[in-house]
Amino acid sequence: MHAPVVLAKPGAIRLEALPPLSLYVHMPWCVRKCPYCDFNSHEKKGDLPEDAYCAALVADLEHALPWIWGRRVYSIFFGGGTPSLFAAGSIDRLLSEFRSRLSIAADAEITLEANPGTFEAEKFRDFRACGINRLSIGIQSFNDAHLKALGRIHSADEARRAIGIAQANFDNINLDLMYGLPGQSAEEARADIEEGIRWGTTHLSAYQLTLEPNTAFYSHPPRLPEHDAAAAMQESAEALLAAAGFEHYETSAFAKAGLRCRHNTNYWKFGDYLGLGAGAHGKISFPDRIERHARAKQPREYMAMAPEGRSIVEHKRVAATELPFEFMLNALRLVEGFPVALFRERTGLELAAIEPALVKGESLGLLERDWKDIRPTPRGQRFLNELLELFLP
Repeated sequence: MHAPVVLAKPGAIRLEALPPLSLYVHMPWCVRKCPYCDFNSHEKKGDLPEDAYCAALVADLEHALPWIWGRRVYSIFFGGGTPSLFAAGSIDRLLSEFRSRLSIAADAEITLEANPGTFEAEKFRDFRACGINRLSIGIQSFNDAHLKALGRIHSADEARRAIGIAQANFDNINLDLMYGLPGQSAEEARADIEEGIRWGTTHLSAYQLTLEPNTAFYSHPPRLPEHDAAAAMQESAEALLAAAGFEHYETSAFAKAGLRCRHNTNYWKFGDYLGLGAGAHGKISFPDRIERHARAKQPREYMAMAPEGRSIVEHKRVAATELPFEFMLNALRLVEGFPVALFRERTGLELAAIEPALVKGESLGLLERDWKDIRPTPRGQRFLNELLELFLP
């Protein structure tokens, strides 16, 4: 570990143009909480309060409109939880309400996260008909023993059936897979990636299982593969996906040409996003400042507070001294890095504010740059936390 470099003290910011805007909608319920999950998700007990929750989302948007008035929305992402638990009619209603209040780009990417245990052919036809044009399916593994160890509610055969239903209705599909699972061998990790590739989807995300605080796995850790074994699984996945024509464009994301996730790419390029729903976070830029906000986490509390305009429980202006780290925390996840000009464009700060950290990153072999781009080296990608520490205020 290296001590953070002392950054120049930037003054007040001034953005010459506002970044692209996305909309994130959090649907907080799932059938069962997975032991590794640290997202704001709550086990479904009885019928979902779909009407009340959708009404709260619309009311929440109404109160947030002054922040984003006149700005175009380029992507919408329904995340969770398990958004596919909701009826297609509820998603249709929400999209209609959003369209009546927002300027949504005609070609906006609209993603819905889905769990294989919630797939019904007719329901997913209706999701497509109402405007969802991208699915992200939480497969995690095609091995029943590993799915059981992860606490997933679906089997490997159900995962395959779900992909088949998705492919009958959608052209743009992401599969989430995990490696470094309890008791997983290198051959089993490779088999999962190979099967994911065989399905011929447009996007694949490959994540290493990590033990996050406030999860069951953190309290009672399973035995995971050693660090070197997990690193070898990652390298194997990268090689397999490259050979299959996938572009490795972000730490865990791989896409066919022209089909990178636009919504997530906006995050990584330090774009703006309005977060609606229980526990949703957001980032909104103004000409002279950047603000972050977070909504109430408990669904019941959120549904009571949103209609009254009280859903936001955290609202802060990001200090200029914090912006370099916040920007790099996102942008350095991109394998190709980012254009030099993007730093000033998205933070309102001059590059001189991070020059000492850039020099240090280069000297450590974690970073490389030229007149046009700044990017992590292969070593910087592997030791990303060490690289990011250089930009801490």
